[in-house]
Amino acid sequence: MSTIDNKAYAKIVENGVQAVETVQELHSAGYAAEHIYVLAHDQDRSDRIAEAADAGHIGLKEEGVFTAIANLFRSRGDELRAKIISLGFTESEARFYEKELDLGRVLVIAKRTA
Repeated sequence: MSTIDNKAYAKIVENGVQAVETVQELHSAGYAAEHIYVLAHDQDRSDRIAEAADAGHIGLKEEGVFTAIANLFRSRGDELRAKIISLGFTESEARFYEKELDLGRVLVIAKRTA
């Protein structure tokens, strides 16, 4: 995976197996597990893939308190877009990725820390 640099990285994959492979490639490229995130439209699927891949979870640190609380009352689509935005993506990018998740795909995001 030669195109990985210090910027945020996002990749849409077709299924959990490809997500696990992508996470493993990111680990090999130097990304720490706590800075790799896996999102699927279904929360349980996200959790299962993240656990199998040794990826982190988007939480208070990434989202902030207000977004995390607001997500308790949002639809899953709104929650996913808010999580994606909290990782540094634009609203239009978040809408694009969320539509891909609606189609059953999986989003792998990685961020390097300074």
